[in-house]
Amino acid sequence: MAWGLISCGGEGSSPSGRYDQRYDGPPSQNVDVSQIPDAVPQAARRTKSGNPASYVVFGKRYHVMSSSQGYKKKGIASWYGSKFHGKRTSSGEPYDMHAMTAAHKTLPLPTYVRVTNLRNGRQVILKVNDRGPFHENRIIDLSHTAAVKLGIKATGTGLVEVEAITPGQSPTPTMARVTQASVPASTSPSIGLYLQLGAFISSQNAYQLKDQVNSALSSNQADVSTILKNGQQFYRVRLGPLNGAEQADNLALRLTEKGFVKHRVVID
Repeated sequence: MAWGLISCGGEGSSPSGRYDQRYDGPPSQNVDVSQIPDAVPQAARRTKSGNPASYVVFGKRYHVMSSSQGYKKKGIASWYGSKFHGKRTSSGEPYDMHAMTAAHKTLPLPTYVRVTNLRNGRQVILKVNDRGPFHENRIIDLSHTAAVKLGIKATGTGLVEVEAITPGQSPTPTMARVTQASVPASTSPSIGLYLQLGAFISSQNAYQLKDQVNSALSSNQADVSTILKNGQQFYRVRLGPLNGAEQADNLALRLTEKGFVKHRVVID
């Protein structure tokens, strides 16, 4: 589930009762999402209320991007629903859980994005008009309808790729009409979810960190893998592949408690 809406007021921004996830959920009646079209990218002015230079939530400062040009990132998506329906988003628009919208921590408001479920290949185009999710391991909050179309409503989270769209860019290929009952529960063995603690040029440094992590966790979960980037070989210290977002969250919490505060979700 999502963390919800935020008014980007800078230093004064702080959590309150409406950030509590416990009472969020889907609409009370089923909706045929096949009748709800994707958002249509169009040129729009950045909203003043939703685009401060930076803002603070839960003690962490977020810096709003000056442009969405070239943004493309993989990560974990969540969704938010009835608890926030009709309430004001950070852009000033009312949140509509039936619309094709999303929340993002740092993309300019509004930004249009193509979101792809990496497990089943489904795609949607959404308008980012809100801030969130304020969870360390999430990159985007989807509206309820978007979550249904992508096939991640039931699980609450999903592995996705988020790509910013420039208005006038060719749209995504036509998708099959879907309903809540027809969304497949397919999985892709080629997609792996990991927690990465570092990438080193020195193999010695990588293996040293691996041993420290495994000792702290009393396990052999951490491993070292290599990757070639711009002609340079890097040694990555990672845990995984993981079963899903919940396992990633639990491991991230354990790592932080053990003093390993630098870790991030990686999907490949």
